[in-house]
This record gives sequence, C-alpha cells and structure tokens, in this order.
Amino acid sequence: MKTDNLVIGKKYVIHGYKHDGKIHRSWDEAVLLEVHDDYLIFGNERTKVTESDGRTWRTKEPAVLYFFYKSWYNIIGQYKRNGIYYYCNIASPFIIEEDTIKYIDYDLDLRVFPDGSFKVLDRGEYRYHKAIMHYSEQIDHILKSELTNLINLVRNKELSFEPGTVQSYYEKYKELKYK
Repeated sequence: MKTDNLVIGKKYVIHGYKHDGKIHRSWDEAVLLEVHDDYLIFGNERTKVTESDGRTWRTKEPAVLYFFYKSWYNIIGQYKRNGIYYYCNIASPFIIEEDTIKYIDYDLDLRVFPDGSFKVLDRGEYRYHKAIMHYSEQIDHILKSELTNLINLVRNKELSFEPGTVQSYYEKYKELKYK
C-alpha cells in the first residue's frame, strides 16, 4: 500500500463491511497517529458510530486503533478508568480509499481485559454468517489461524498489548487533536 499521501494528524473515516459487501458499521473519525511498515495507528474519542440500520451512538472512552496491511484482525485499545481493555476484530486487512479506512468484519472478536485475560466472542454469529454468506474453507482457515496469532500477541504482551503502549498513543492523540 502506498503511504505517500498519509498525513499524521489527519482525520479519516472508518467503514466496516460484512463479507456480502454491505456496510456493517462506520465511525466518523480516526486521527492518524503513526505509520509503520505493517500497520497504521489511529486515535479517537467520543466518536460517532453509525450502525447498518441507521442507529447512531458515541464511543464512551478514548481509543487507540491498530489497522494492519496483511494481518486479518484489527485492535482497539480502550482507555478506561480501571485499565486498558482491548476489543479485537477478526477482519480482513484494511485498505484506504478517499480518506476512508475499509475492512471486512468476520464476526469473531477477542476481548482482552486489563489483567491480560481474554475471551473469544461471537462464535455463534461467526457460524451463522459463515453459512449464509458462504465463507470459503480458505477464508475459514485464515480467520482461525489469525485468531490464534492474535491470542499469541496477547499472551506475549506484544505490540499494542505491551504495557504503557495505549497510554502513550493516547497522549500523542491528545497532542494532535487539541493543538
């Protein structure tokens, strides 16, 4: 992916789709914090979220978001009063088109708690969508393998799961957002 036109501090929109190409959820803002060879890091706070049925709501806490060029997941570190929680989506690698981050959400989620424990969520939703949207065996294999890779990142406290990382990027977000 070309990174020439990515600008630190610029606001992007996020669109999460389902496998059938329909938009599932959108976020109205993500501020680019850092560009890496394998991923981008964004931040947001009190961001408006629009569901596929038109309902809207705002996120409650600041978040640091990791989107990967090749890995089939994205990671959201949520900065809460009693610690950092993570919500990780098993999802396609992202693309950026017209200042919009786009990816396909594949239902399975990993919730990580401040103590490092975690729980896999939405297995039933995954089985349902796999059947009705006809996920291929190749996609099924990739998604399950990437869930294992993500769990290993959590266990090894790597990348976004390294203590202090989300807090550091949140400080960077505040500097960029409010300067």
